[in-house]
Amino acid sequence: MNETDLLLEPLLAELDLDVSGRRVTAIGGGHGLAVALQGILEYADIITAIVGVADDGGSSGRLAPALSIPPMGDIRRALVALSPDHSLWRRLMEYRFSDGDADVGGHSLGNLLIAALTEMSGSFEDALNTAGRLLGARGAVVPAAIEPLTLEAEVDGKTVQGQVAIATGRGEITAIRVRPETATATRTALAAIAAADEIVLGPGSLFTSVIAGLRVPGMADAVNSAAGRLVYVCNLTTQDGETLGMDGTAHVAALTSVGGIRTPDVIVAHDGPLQVPPGLTRVEVPQGDAGRVVVGDLADPSADWPAHDPTRLGAVLRRLA
Repeated sequence: MNETDLLLEPLLAELDLDVSGRRVTAIGGGHGLAVALQGILEYADIITAIVGVADDGGSSGRLAPALSIPPMGDIRRALVALSPDHSLWRRLMEYRFSDGDADVGGHSLGNLLIAALTEMSGSFEDALNTAGRLLGARGAVVPAAIEPLTLEAEVDGKTVQGQVAIATGRGEITAIRVRPETATATRTALAAIAAADEIVLGPGSLFTSVIAGLRVPGMADAVNSAAGRLVYVCNLTTQDGETLGMDGTAHVAALTSVGGIRTPDVIVAHDGPLQVPPGLTRVEVPQGDAGRVVVGDLADPSADWPAHDPTRLGAVLRRLA
């Protein structure tokens, strides 16, 4: 048994998962990662979600600094996405207090539960394993780093700090960094990348979710040396702020130049009907511009805002695995 198996086996055993089968590792954050994980559930045997820890907005942005733990909002979404059964625990993890409630107003109960489990166990990773077990998660969720990180970007030659400020700003992003500089990727995350048969990036905020995770020291190197097929799921539309005016080719170029990774083996893009909100543009990747491009009708026709349909996306990813 090699070092990778030694690192992953205890985590998978904690979640009552078989340690053999098709391994898929997804990297990202937010709603995009959650949708990808729901699709990956359709075909993968061993699933690991690696989530960035630089979110400074909402409930996570309030809890993480106060408790000196990584932000847990995107991690909570990933755990819920890997829990197909609508159990009481899932409902509790998704519950959010109304803004009018004193002290806990706006907080997600799931975030508070993860914070409590961290204090009880003394380990953020152990807390996530326990939360996954309570939810019946069919996979593991691991943080890209074990400490809360601050995201920093070069935007039109100026330094901008903070995930929310970068995501909502205007201008060309030419560099993404994480602080502190001493941060390193977790060994479990690196092991999951090395062991994967398929590594899925996106969909989701290009710079503040996908690339933010890749910029944790060790992550990009692990992706570049991994034997698994590297798949990038391109966003349906540009994002108001960080990717305005960027076509699909520019998205892929940012992954390599700013994210520091090799060109993906496959780019998955939408080809079908889509209602594009005013001010945004559809993201298309011309064949031959950025490597092998696989297209399909991937949009959720029932969504109020452009979003991937998990079942349709999962069907495409299954064919690539």
